[in-house]
Amino acid sequence: MKCPYCAHPESKVVDSRPADEGSSIRRRRECLACHKRFTTYETMESLPLMVIKKDGSRQTFDKTKLLNGMIRACEKRPVSFSTLEQVANEIEQILQNEMDREIPSARIGELVMERLKGVDEVAYVRFASVYRQFKDISTFMEELNKLLAEK
Repeated sequence: MKCPYCAHPESKVVDSRPADEGSSIRRRRECLACHKRFTTYETMESLPLMVIKKDGSRQTFDKTKLLNGMIRACEKRPVSFSTLEQVANEIEQILQNEMDREIPSARIGELVMERLKGVDEVAYVRFASVYRQFKDISTFMEELNKLLAEK
């Protein structure tokens, strides 16, 4: 690692410890030429996930958008923010573990509905009504009947 003070190309690691809840490593280094110390952070390189929208356009995956959609579905419901955060993290991890870097938005929507069904059924129906674009009350009732039949 190049020294930020004298630009010498070599340094030694004096101390290493986990940082950012284990997602990176903080290293204290000492320059072998000027003996000044500096800190570096080592993180795993991750490739961005691309979401393929219904219209064919592509955009990078944004966990915040996912979380906001679930928050709207859970409005005035007894679902904690930490639960929704955990669900969003699970979904992101599932998507990262899949070998495909381009994910159809439909896949993400199905994962959200799958998880919301176990968290809160009303939130699930709310999300499904927007996601599946229920046109009228009969399609809404069909989804409710499916939910009741599963019980």
